[in-house]
Amino acid sequence: MKDNIKAEQNELDTVEDIYEMSVLLDFYGQLLTPRQYDIMDLYYNSDLSLGEIAENLGISRQGVHDSIRKAKLALESYEERLGLVERFKVQEVNAEKALKSLELLGEKYPGIKDDPDYKRAIDLLGKIIDTL
Repeated sequence: MKDNIKAEQNELDTVEDIYEMSVLLDFYGQLLTPRQYDIMDLYYNSDLSLGEIAENLGISRQGVHDSIRKAKLALESYEERLGLVERFKVQEVNAEKALKSLELLGEKYPGIKDDPDYKRAIDLLGKIIDTL
């Protein structure tokens, strides 16, 4: 039983998976049960181990593991159906491309950098990218 938990835990612990779960938790976490959200937040955002979470919440390590597995499936299902994270990533890339295009325009036409509309557009896109 412990070997199964360890094997599955290694599957949960890749850097990409941790990042992806953190992002999914940001977008869809409030759709989970409060208990699932707490466990996922402690595991992915606070970097607590299964044992630490189990001790803090007064449940078994197996219970923590099962909650993580179920919540992970739920988050992935929400993204599959709603696609908010994917749309967010596309918007981020498009905003960065727009900013780069404006910057290239400024290099091509140096006088445009003094134009107030150009400065506003650069500032606005920078702010949008910072908030994404």
